[in-house]
Amino acid sequence: MANKNIPLFKVFMSESVDSEVLEVLHSGFIGEGPKVVEFEKALAEYIGNDKVNTLHSGTAGLHLAYHISINHATNAEIITTPITCTATNTPILANNAKIVWADVDPISGNIDPNDIERKITKNTKAIVMVHWGGNPCDISRINEIAKANNIKVVEDGAHAMGTLYENKPLGNHSDFTMYSLQAIKHITSIDGGVLVSNSKEDHERARLLRWYGISREVREAKDLRCEIDVAEAGYKFHMNDVCATVGLENFKHLNWITERHRSNAKFYENAFKDVEGITVVPETTNSKSSYWLFTLHLQNRDHVMNSLKEYGIMTSKVHARNDTHSMFKEFYDPNLPNALKFNDTHLCIPVGWWVSDDDREYIAEKLIKCSR
Repeated sequence: MANKNIPLFKVFMSESVDSEVLEVLHSGFIGEGPKVVEFEKALAEYIGNDKVNTLHSGTAGLHLAYHISINHATNAEIITTPITCTATNTPILANNAKIVWADVDPISGNIDPNDIERKITKNTKAIVMVHWGGNPCDISRINEIAKANNIKVVEDGAHAMGTLYENKPLGNHSDFTMYSLQAIKHITSIDGGVLVSNSKEDHERARLLRWYGISREVREAKDLRCEIDVAEAGYKFHMNDVCATVGLENFKHLNWITERHRSNAKFYENAFKDVEGITVVPETTNSKSSYWLFTLHLQNRDHVMNSLKEYGIMTSKVHARNDTHSMFKEFYDPNLPNALKFNDTHLCIPVGWWVSDDDREYIAEKLIKCSR
């Protein structure tokens, strides 16, 4: 039946990567070096915040943000969302903290500030928000709640490179913001991540911790870094010059990639706005989503997903509820009704830069047909 093959995700790789990477590979320096510095400067200029650390993954960024937020406290709790990739929440366990689930909005899938407020205790050290599909959470409200309780805020922006909130890129509003540069994101560095901090102290601590707790800037030792004291045990989370080079070349294309995602999303919004049985996730007020995902809700979701596959259209839930996984069973909360609703009806359809005008018309036509 299928005469199309439209993927849900696709890797973007700039043609300019080839020669640039070859030059680095044969330069004699492939670790963390000048290309990492150059990439961080480009990201800082774009974000409007110079407190940027590149890392080998977005997950590493979250791990550092949680570590600094907990700050060696015992019985630490972190309030987070169950509607996300498990990579948001496994670093909480790796930091020996307790997960406290907050419910979500049943349509957007974003964490509910009211439920966050209800879940705060004397042991709460951080609040984690995930911008589902690139659509921002209520960042201002969540930060107000956190500030009133002296709690750190971590934004998981894995889906959200290119997103704007109150006319600014993410990375200007909360204590920490993580971006993912994993293979299928808007831009990739093959694998990689970015941690943006709001305070100089947090930024400098993360910079030390990303490379064992050792400063790469200090040159006082007589034998490389062997005589420098290490005050706090860190990790091997840094980025290398090869990945930074790939990231730099792909980053040059972020604007048009994001605009194409937005154009396809707006087409779908218009195509589905009057169709009974299809609910589109609205864009958050005072923001511009990056639309890494285009999410809608269908009561017959599984039927539609299977039917669209027959037409060569790949769709998926992308992420399902985390709270039901065995690894999180200690923290199970039966009272998350909106997470259940979202999980039962949400579906993501192709929206990326590779989706042509003809493709999106075909997708909309077949989806409407299958939803009836």
